[in-house]
Amino acid sequence: MLLRLDLQFFAGEKTEKATPKKREDSRKKGQVLKSQDVTSSIVLLSVFLFMFFAAGFMRDNFFVFFRESFTHFIPIHTLNEDQVMLVYMDIVKQMAIILLPIMVIAVVASVAANLLQFGLLFTGEPLKFDLKKIDPIKGLKRIFSIRAIVELLKSVLKISFIGTVTTLVIWMNFGQVLDLAFRTPHMTLLTIAKLVGMMGIIASLVLLFISILDFLYQKFDYEKNLRMSKQDIKDEHKNMDGDPLIKSRIKQRQREMAMRRMMQEIPEADVVITNPTHFAIALKYDDEKMDSPIVVAKGADFIAQKIKMIAKEHEIVMVENRPLARSMYDQVEVGDRIPEEFFKAVAEILAYVYRIQRKI
Repeated sequence: MLLRLDLQFFAGEKTEKATPKKREDSRKKGQVLKSQDVTSSIVLLSVFLFMFFAAGFMRDNFFVFFRESFTHFIPIHTLNEDQVMLVYMDIVKQMAIILLPIMVIAVVASVAANLLQFGLLFTGEPLKFDLKKIDPIKGLKRIFSIRAIVELLKSVLKISFIGTVTTLVIWMNFGQVLDLAFRTPHMTLLTIAKLVGMMGIIASLVLLFISILDFLYQKFDYEKNLRMSKQDIKDEHKNMDGDPLIKSRIKQRQREMAMRRMMQEIPEADVVITNPTHFAIALKYDDEKMDSPIVVAKGADFIAQKIKMIAKEHEIVMVENRPLARSMYDQVEVGDRIPEEFFKAVAEILAYVYRIQRKI
C-alpha cells in the first residue's frame, strides 16, 4: 500500500520538461517567455539615443515653436472660433513634429523587443474575464510568494544601480553643473541636455544589463511552471492518440471485419495454392475484367486451414506449391494483383486448374 502511494506521488510530481503540445497550448493562452524589463530597457535606450543624436533637430523646432507662440499675437477683441482653431491646429502640428518621432521610436522599439522575446503572437485569451484573477486568496499568495520577493529585490537593484550611475555622471561633470549659474541660457540648456542624455543612455544600458538577468530568471520560472508530471504526459498522449485500450479494440474489430470479408471471397476463388500445412493463398482470375490474377484471401497456420476448409466445401481446386505459397504470402496483400515475377508459375497452375474443370 505504501509503495503504491509512493508511486502515485512520484507520478504526480512535475519533474518532466514540457512537451511541444504543452508549449503550444500555453502560447495560445498568451503564456509566453517575456521580461517586461527587456522591453522597458530597449524602449528607453532607443528613445534616449534618438534624443541624443537628434538634439539639434528638436532644439530648432522648439525655438520655432516658442518664437511663433510669443511673437504672433492676435488681439483678444478680434478672436473668433475659426482663429482659435487655426492657432490650436498650428500648435498641434508644431508639437507633433517634435514629439511624433519619439513616439514612433518608442512604439517600434517596444514591438521589436516583444518580437525578439517570443515572436509574433495574436491571441485574445489574456483579455477574457476570469474570476480566478480577482480571487483574494490567490492575490495574497502572489503578494507573499517567492516571485514577489524576487521582484522586490529586482526593483531595489534597479534603483541602486541606476541611482549610482546617474550620480557618478553628475559627479564626473560636477564642475559644469556649478558653472551653470554663470552661463547664458543657451549654453545652460545645452549642458543640461547633454547631461540628461548621458544619464539616460547610461541608465538604459544598466537597465538592459539587469533585464538580461531578469530574462534568465523569467526563463527559469517559465520552464518550471510548464513542467509536467509523468501522468500528465501519459494523459496528453492518450488525448492525442486515443486510449490504447480503445484503439486495440478498434483494431481488433477491424481485423475481424476484414477476416469475415476475406472468408466471404473464398468461394469465388479459382484456385488455392498451399504449402500444404502452413500457408494458403486463394487466387481469382477473370480474363475479361482483370489483367492478372488477384489474391482474394491468404493466411498462415489456423487461418490457412480455415481457407482450405472453405475451399473444400465449395469444391475449389487446391494446388500444393511450397515455394510459391511462401513467397506470395510474404509479398502480396489481399486484394492486390500478383507481381510479374509470379506470372509464369501462376499461369501454369491456372492452366492445370482449367484442364481439371473441363474434365469434370
